[in-house]
Amino acid sequence: MSAQAFEFDGPHGYRLAGRLESPDGRPRGWAILAHCFTCGKDSLAASRVARALAAHGIGVLRLDFAGLGNSGGSFTDTTFAADVDDLVAAGNAMTRDGKPPSILVGHSLGGAAVLMAAGQMSGIRAVATLGAPFDTRHVLHQFAPLSLQTIETHGEAEVLLAGRPFVLRKSFVDDLACHNLESRIAGLRIPLLVLHSPLDSTVGIENAARIFAVAKHPKSFISMDNADHLLTRRADADYAAAMIATWASRYLIS
Repeated sequence: MSAQAFEFDGPHGYRLAGRLESPDGRPRGWAILAHCFTCGKDSLAASRVARALAAHGIGVLRLDFAGLGNSGGSFTDTTFAADVDDLVAAGNAMTRDGKPPSILVGHSLGGAAVLMAAGQMSGIRAVATLGAPFDTRHVLHQFAPLSLQTIETHGEAEVLLAGRPFVLRKSFVDDLACHNLESRIAGLRIPLLVLHSPLDSTVGIENAARIFAVAKHPKSFISMDNADHLLTRRADADYAAAMIATWASRYLIS
């Protein structure tokens, strides 16, 4: 396997950074992996799942959304809608480079993003989510009530997320309410795999149940058993990748 940097112009004037994980030999297909909220492409979950998928013959682009990692832009200016736009731009860039993606994989809020983006991207044949929320506003549960009150009153606030400080604006909060993920899932018409741990204490298993109930067939659900939300154990990331690769093989065109 090999890995290389992959940069492209984002839709909002920023240069976006990604990393291509390529399998040995001809890829069975190409995927885009969307990381969790504030995590970045080099998080343990994103990097391990991408490399494990490459080991199963699927090439993967893991990218930093604007304002995170090596991508341009400011996280303060980010919105969920902008993340969806970044995914669409990534798909276009890969297609221009001769690597058209056919699979979208999203972790946590990145799972919600791939569900929103899939219908806007030609050639996507399969979507897989890992610990994804059913409602984009679920991410606000990570914010302290005082932070949300400050954002509402003053337009922005510093919030602590996974122990790291971020400044977020009211535009981010307001944008979360603009997306009807339920209707997008119901109209997806693309094979969907939902992976979720019943022990997930960040995004509860009831989110997976609601996503699965709304989605049309073909759809599948795989329990991640004892995995935590961030897939901090390598074995859990490897298991998720193996399940995605096996499931997606039915929808890949060789």
